[in-house]
Amino acid sequence: MIQPLERSLIVKSSPQSNDLWDGFKSPPYIGPFGSCKELQESNEDEVLISDPAGTGKSRACLQKIHDLAQRWPGSRYLIIRKTRTSLSESALQTFEDWVLGAGHPLILSGPERRNRVKYTYPNGSEIYAGGMDKPGRIMSTEFDLIFCQEAIELDEGDWEALTTRLRNNVLPFQQIMADTNPSFPRHWLKIRCDNGTTNLLESRHEDNPVLYDHDKNEWTKLGKVYLMRLDRLTGARKLRLRDGKWVQAEGVIYEGWDTTIHLIDSFKIPDHWRKFRCVDFGYVNPFVCGWFALDEDDRMYLYRYIYMTKRTVRVHAEKIEELSRDDMTLDPRIVCDHDAEDQATLVENGLETILADKRVSVGIDAVIERLKIQGDGRPRLFVLRDSLVETDQSLVEVKKPYRVEDEFDSYIWKEKSRKEEPLKEDDHGMDMVRYAVMAVDKPEKEPEFQVQQLAVNI
Repeated sequence: MIQPLERSLIVKSSPQSNDLWDGFKSPPYIGPFGSCKELQESNEDEVLISDPAGTGKSRACLQKIHDLAQRWPGSRYLIIRKTRTSLSESALQTFEDWVLGAGHPLILSGPERRNRVKYTYPNGSEIYAGGMDKPGRIMSTEFDLIFCQEAIELDEGDWEALTTRLRNNVLPFQQIMADTNPSFPRHWLKIRCDNGTTNLLESRHEDNPVLYDHDKNEWTKLGKVYLMRLDRLTGARKLRLRDGKWVQAEGVIYEGWDTTIHLIDSFKIPDHWRKFRCVDFGYVNPFVCGWFALDEDDRMYLYRYIYMTKRTVRVHAEKIEELSRDDMTLDPRIVCDHDAEDQATLVENGLETILADKRVSVGIDAVIERLKIQGDGRPRLFVLRDSLVETDQSLVEVKKPYRVEDEFDSYIWKEKSRKEEPLKEDDHGMDMVRYAVMAVDKPEKEPEFQVQQLAVNI
């Protein structure tokens, strides 16, 4: 059995031992506690920390990297997610705000966060930032330790490719570590843990000193509010984000949805592909507008979408027009929900509309068919990563779905025994997708709608 990393190799609080920054003091790190402490002391080849939402796992991983970078001159690290775009406002923000601190020399030098390639320490250590959607530089570099944030987004091929880059050999161990919220129990990452290939650490909310006061042995004010929010969740989302369990949603409708198959990297949509838009109205609940493209084999790609609460249809209409302005091959009609007032607002703002075919059971069956793997080894429905126009932070804060892809594996039947009616909760992205699929696959039904065959300009 591998022994825990000696405490002398990782300092508990970097400011007290920091002689690299001419007296600059990083934010104090209270902790680590529980599984976060185990993570910081581990030297296993592969380690995953899985937990409910908000246990401080990312901070623990990033603090470990920073402390090691200072202690081991010339060491090299990688912070990575599935896409580089998603990294800037997640791991890198945590790293700069909570580990380094405002005004840190590493932040003041070099480009802004979204364009930053690496952080270079005075002792020669380097921390790279990257995404598996743009693997060029990172896959040609050797590292001592790799941190995968939200590893649930990766596929196993990504993970195995990253392990081949662990050969810088400055640290006395080489490691790939990751954090994630739990997903369904047969996810490849959970299977690696179950068979012993990856060491699984399961943290708790008590591990996060922001939520739990270890001196007083009680929840902080923020902790009480945060847990109250999680307690309001339902179904599989509550079991995963509140209790940290790897569970499958009972009665899930789209059992064929697989993020490793249907969620794909973004690419430039060819000009000659047929394109159209589809809307599900909302204000308190999300307003969802999706841009879809169809390739030569009639595969559908959701390549852009709005998913936002508390904005009027007029404001959304302006944004839709702005995002569609330069796309001359986009069908002018928008397939939309049947709210007459909201539809009229779109029309008043210059957007042509057509009513969606809202038949539920037929539409669900049509989506299920498109999710199935066909004879060519590919399904007929895809969602492009990073196609969300803007993140609704109010949804993120209450742990509600804030992306269309978040809804697929929590969209369930209202009565599991009958399987006739879906539960009307967190389903606005699913309604929008269903309307879009029906618009393409059921043109013979009312209302008639068929995406125009557009001429190819060569």
